[in-house]
Amino acid sequence: MTVTDRFLKYISFDTQSDENATTTPSTEKQMLLAQALKAECESLGLTEISLDENAYLMATLPPSPSTVDPVPVIGFIAHLDTSPDMSGANVKPGIVENYDGKNIVLNETENIILSPKMFPELLEHVGEDIIVTDGTTLLGADDKAGIAEIMTAIQYLINHPEIKHGKIRIAFNPDEEIGLGASKFDVEKFSCDWAYTMDGGEVGELEYENFNAAAAKVKIKGLNVHPGYAKDKMRNAGLIAMQFAGMLPPQERPEHTAGYEGFFHLTGMKSTVEEAELSYIVRDHDAAKFERRLKQLEEITRYLNTVYPDAIQLEIKQQYRNMREIVEPHKHIIDLAINAMKEAGVTPIVRPIRGGTDGAQLSFKGLPCPNIFAGGLNFHGRYEWVPVQSMEKAVQVIVNIIKLNR
Repeated sequence: MTVTDRFLKYISFDTQSDENATTTPSTEKQMLLAQALKAECESLGLTEISLDENAYLMATLPPSPSTVDPVPVIGFIAHLDTSPDMSGANVKPGIVENYDGKNIVLNETENIILSPKMFPELLEHVGEDIIVTDGTTLLGADDKAGIAEIMTAIQYLINHPEIKHGKIRIAFNPDEEIGLGASKFDVEKFSCDWAYTMDGGEVGELEYENFNAAAAKVKIKGLNVHPGYAKDKMRNAGLIAMQFAGMLPPQERPEHTAGYEGFFHLTGMKSTVEEAELSYIVRDHDAAKFERRLKQLEEITRYLNTVYPDAIQLEIKQQYRNMREIVEPHKHIIDLAINAMKEAGVTPIVRPIRGGTDGAQLSFKGLPCPNIFAGGLNFHGRYEWVPVQSMEKAVQVIVNIIKLNR
């Protein structure tokens, strides 16, 4: 089975996670994919296969019989879920063969077009075979491309016993998209010296720095009075919410930032006169700046509560931290990935993640875990796409890492 065959099979599973759930996995449908992958691991003859009640699947490719000298145990990890931002149900993929650099019509009826004017990175993949959606769902390359690449690499090693290798561990986990992918990941059970998440974007990406991250909810209590008699009585929660949002610096939103710059991102809002709620994610690579951002939210809350007594409640939930401080002392695992990419004809692009990865939390749980490209682009929306050739390169990189680990 090719990496493309696997990918198309996996995206047929709707595995969208739910940030409002209190269970793990946050949606039972993630378990369905985990069970299918468990069966596939069994059919490949892998060992130490385990699938727990929380949808964490682990398996082992045993070392080559002739391996005598101790070889570090490496793991490869990808996540089962797709983003809550857009439906992942009934994905209808299409393959644009030998892409010619022009507009790709995803959905003629709804006039949904994937255009190089809007997404110029398309032009870097002219001549390749691009998998797209029909514009009504996301594709699911984040991170089913990663799953397909890991499984295909394992099959390749099984089919080529002449490639000598140590023990390889693989794992697939739920709920990465809602920041909980590593929350119940048993690092001790996984038992690796280090690992890589296959969860990056463009070919060549290699990341061991990520945002410090938190989620914030601003809950506002208003007072509704008949508008004809509201003078000096009404307290409009929706307007207070607008005032709160307006006190954050507009230049520090995602659409105005890049590189190491952090941001406040308003991800949702709902309001009536009586009640309002703002949902934010807060991000910064620099730990001190990150803490200042959280204090800024607290200061705005305190100020507005003096204007509108006890109207605002702020809830901050820490999500993950920058893994650089954990991974950097183990620079050899970065060098190994760089060399594996070069042997695959891939130019390494080492840069910070403008987002998060399970690898960040896993690193702080004792498993150094950089992030490697999976090849997909425009995640979390209808314009998501992945070149077949990018997934094939990712498979080569995994195999090369394993070959070079001596």
